[in-house]
Amino acid sequence: MPKVAVLNKEGATVGEITLSDAVFGAEVNTGLLHEVVNMYLANQRQGTSDTKTRAEISGGGRKPWRQKGTGRARAGSTRAPNWRHGGVAFGPHPRSYGWTMPKKARRVALRSALSAKLAAGELVVIDSFDLDAPKTKDVVALLKALNVSRKAFLVTAEQSPNVYKSARNIQGVNTNAARNLNVYEVLNSGKLVLTKDAVAKVEEVLR
Repeated sequence: MPKVAVLNKEGATVGEITLSDAVFGAEVNTGLLHEVVNMYLANQRQGTSDTKTRAEISGGGRKPWRQKGTGRARAGSTRAPNWRHGGVAFGPHPRSYGWTMPKKARRVALRSALSAKLAAGELVVIDSFDLDAPKTKDVVALLKALNVSRKAFLVTAEQSPNVYKSARNIQGVNTNAARNLNVYEVLNSGKLVLTKDAVAKVEEVLR
């Protein structure tokens, strides 16, 4: 079973934690990770793009000229797609781009993502964030102590308003509760920072 040092807010080692092999030592399934990330991004799309067909544009009810004898191409409406101000032939219309995958597959992918983070040395465990009030400078100091100089994903056992409000103005830093972890956010983070309680919560769900 993999073991990781537990750090405090000053970046000093205060202990060690043994991680579950089933959750943090799983085989990394890159194909499944790709599929789950595509699903996540597709579900973020609004799908509100819309264009008008020839039937939805006002006007064009009168035949612009007679069928034969003019020397010009026959035309039945000035709102045909090949006309200026005409309708759009195969344009987008409102639709849902969302799709889903089985829960078991999503959990396997999340185990793969966490294992990949650990293998890459981008997983950090701290004892707690311990923020009594929302203060951005406290999180900035914490990240500096942990030697996190780029994107970071802070994970708490439960929703923490203080952590969220303290980190929301820091570019590249996101927060979430353990029960809301998703593959995209884990892989898109530079460093994955979990509290000891968050690790226990994740292992309880995914083991």
